[in-house]
Amino acid sequence: MKKVLITGFTGFVSKYLLDHLADSPDEFTILGLSRSQYFEAFSIKNLTISVKKIDLTNQAELQSILEQFRPDHIYHLASDSSVSYSWLKPIESFQNNTNIFLNLAESVRLLGLKCRILSVGSSEEYGMVEAKNLPLTEESAFNPISPYAVARVSQELLSKVYVQGFGVDIVMTRSFNHIGPNQKGNFVISSFAKQIVQYKLGLASTIEVGNVSIIRDFLDVRDVVKAYTTLIASGATGEVYNICSNQGRSLEEVLASLMQLAGIDHPYTSNDQLIRPADNPVIVGSNAKIKAHCGWQPLIPFEQTLRDMLQYWETQLMGR
Repeated sequence: MKKVLITGFTGFVSKYLLDHLADSPDEFTILGLSRSQYFEAFSIKNLTISVKKIDLTNQAELQSILEQFRPDHIYHLASDSSVSYSWLKPIESFQNNTNIFLNLAESVRLLGLKCRILSVGSSEEYGMVEAKNLPLTEESAFNPISPYAVARVSQELLSKVYVQGFGVDIVMTRSFNHIGPNQKGNFVISSFAKQIVQYKLGLASTIEVGNVSIIRDFLDVRDVVKAYTTLIASGATGEVYNICSNQGRSLEEVLASLMQLAGIDHPYTSNDQLIRPADNPVIVGSNAKIKAHCGWQPLIPFEQTLRDMLQYWETQLMGR
């Protein structure tokens, strides 16, 4: 029975990771770490789950937990993942995103644990790119343009230091924009879906957006967690992998698709407060490396993801 530690246990991605592991034929003992909520131990199918509330900036406490649990696999999902938030709180965002990973890697090193860490990074690490350099590959240069992106670059570089200098088993991702039901309403596509449902239900009279000309590579969170488990199983130590769809969509295009699926046609309003100080105009990745190394590719149609997000917000807002 594999022992799995998941940081950011109460976050968006963790729920789907648990669902995916629960569909596996293997059995897992899981320890979730969260700074926001505490749960009693529980079981789901083949998963035996316990949860500890912890501030991951407390390295001594984290090391003690790792020493007792001694995981085989660590999914490091914890982060302050909002780029917008990093502009509002740059010091807090950078320290949280960088120091919590450093505490984790250092604890594993000091304890001599023989476990694999999945270090989740971001497509924001690529920053501003020219169209001629698309799609982005793992060989593309870093050019971070937000405090969040700089922190993610730092995390990746620290990962390589711990692999090469200390022999810690770490596999890295640069995960592109992943979306799906249950995502918080402060993320752009979830915000669109929520506002559209609010308008449709008569709970709002406007739909506010920021810069809808930017282009992103979106994929379903349920495909993302399959990539993560694939990399834990067969990714190469010290390697970084893009997790992406190979297709770029403008926010305007996604907004139009959501409105069509919801059966509404309503003008939207631009809100300057939703526009970041600097933003990458286009981010589109290549997933050729993970396909070649591990055989993973996204399978869920984009339209299905949008339908599921609209259904999620309809359920939430109608209280069903």
